[in-house]
Amino acid sequence: MPEPPAGTALAGGADGPRALRPLLDIVLDALATGAAHRAGPLPPGGPDAVAHTVRTACTPLIPEYGTGPHDALRTLVHTLAAGAADPADPRCAAHLHCPPLALATAADLAAGALNPSMDSWDQAPAASELEALTCRELAALVHPAAARPDALVTTGGTESNLLAALLARESAPRDAGPLQIVCGANAHHSIPRAAWLLGLPEPLTLPTPNGVLTPDTVHTCLANLAGHTGPVLLTATAGTTDSGAIDPLPALADLAAHHRARLHIDASYAGPLLFSDTHRPALHGLDRAHTVTLDLHKLGWQPVAAGLLAVPDPATLAPLAHQADYLNADDDTEAGLPDLLGRSLRTTRRPDILKIAVTLKALGRTGLGDLVDRTLAAAQTFADLIDAHPRYELHSRPTLSTVLFRPTGADPTTLATIRRTLLTDGHAVLGRATTPTGLWLKATLLNPHTQPGDLTTLLTLVEGHTPR
Repeated sequence: MPEPPAGTALAGGADGPRALRPLLDIVLDALATGAAHRAGPLPPGGPDAVAHTVRTACTPLIPEYGTGPHDALRTLVHTLAAGAADPADPRCAAHLHCPPLALATAADLAAGALNPSMDSWDQAPAASELEALTCRELAALVHPAAARPDALVTTGGTESNLLAALLARESAPRDAGPLQIVCGANAHHSIPRAAWLLGLPEPLTLPTPNGVLTPDTVHTCLANLAGHTGPVLLTATAGTTDSGAIDPLPALADLAAHHRARLHIDASYAGPLLFSDTHRPALHGLDRAHTVTLDLHKLGWQPVAAGLLAVPDPATLAPLAHQADYLNADDDTEAGLPDLLGRSLRTTRRPDILKIAVTLKALGRTGLGDLVDRTLAAAQTFADLIDAHPRYELHSRPTLSTVLFRPTGADPTTLATIRRTLLTDGHAVLGRATTPTGLWLKATLLNPHTQPGDLTTLLTLVEGHTPR
């Protein structure tokens, strides 16, 4: 068979690996040269400088005649790497944006090459079984006492929270009133967004003065909803975006049961504590939720996307059932072909479960638990350094891996300027969080290999940009 034109070889089939190998060498070299060119956690100069560099390197992006696969791959990968905010750099610590494991990233390459489409069994025979197996095992960590726990793969917390609200809405009789969501001011923005997308009433948002829901306030709210004719969904958070705080899950589960409300727990951040013998007790009560959001592209070190929604019983997922003759014809299903269409709101979706399964198989629960332990220990070390420094104040001891701090006496304008200056100079990526005590700088530590010296450097950088 003649060689295909340059750049048109396929990734799959028996010849796919041979076509991929030289291209992977180019990608790896371009990642290395791009990182060396960047020489820090992100490129210096701010948005205008980065935009100029990208336009200069990549224009024209659709030439009349192509530049060939090697040149195009080298140019664009180098440009992307040189202009990246690299979460593997210990000074890149603003968001719940983890550095993925090399192992998981390699598995993701196989997923891309094979390109299973998870909307029908005949497009993904092995991948569909791997997904079913892995989802059941992860769901069993969340609901260990359940007879048949299950989970759906999602793009992350936003989709999982939307699904949880949808399932809660569909749990009620058709003649019932609308679903009323109750959440805290600490809830993720996707909770009110889910209500908006589903045409539901605006959530009742309760104050969280100490960063978490107060059981007495929740009790009063649920009691006042006693006359509500529709279902009620109490949403708790295990790991808030701003500070990593965990709502009092056992008390909230008691209240949900007492008032006959459904309970959803958004454990996008804290969910992987289930892998850790040391930190798992912080999630006591998680197993009592009707739905639980997990997100392994945070404290799970997976490439985006790696979200899940866990349930104690697959019957909970029945409202998602959908039928399309060309994907799950009744006679095919009756003949034993698995029906995948009801396992997502999406139709075409990639096998994101592969990288998760490879990581679970390679590291095991204790291996992942060790990464969790190391990451949370780094946050405690950072808090110790801040506590011991005369020019800084610490908001509170970290619950997970988020640390809020600020130079002593710094006003909001100064803090915002420090953060943006570090960004523009390419020296560090820090977040920001507003609490009842004002604005704080936020370090979200997700690199399990971070050393105390890295944290000292981060403090030194902030101090160097603080007016005296």
